[in-house]
Amino acid sequence: MGDVVSLVERAQETIDEKEAAKMAEKLRKADFNLEDFLAQMQQIKKLGSMESILGMMPGMNGVKLDGDAEKSMARTEAIIYSMTFQERRKPEILNGNRRLRIANGAGVKVVEVNQLLKQFQQMQKMMKMFKGGGAKKMMRQMEAMKGKGGFPGL
Repeated sequence: MGDVVSLVERAQETIDEKEAAKMAEKLRKADFNLEDFLAQMQQIKKLGSMESILGMMPGMNGVKLDGDAEKSMARTEAIIYSMTFQERRKPEILNGNRRLRIANGAGVKVVEVNQLLKQFQQMQKMMKMFKGGGAKKMMRQMEAMKGKGGFPGL
């Protein structure tokens, strides 16, 4: 069953309510930048290792991560920290030269910087879709797929 109560208690101890409210408002408005993404990652790190967090979730107890999740988070943080304040706020200004500088500063390849930016753009698209009532539309589409082979078991 997991230990959801412990997870909630740990979250209440580590997460600042004012910060959480501010972040919820940004998510609601779909005004999310790399600074916010970094803050979210740091909040998650305060909760403990990814494996311990997963262990507290129902159905996830015993799931083993290959240790790459922690390294990946550290790499992502290094990439974001290698950006200027302006680049974090407006990632669309990142041209090839800036991406190369960021990659060199973070000790990674440009491909990894590009992957992070692509994932971030996808996350922004999803948030904008939810903001505009897209969640209801997506749910209707999923409902329409029911019984048509779209989702196994539905």
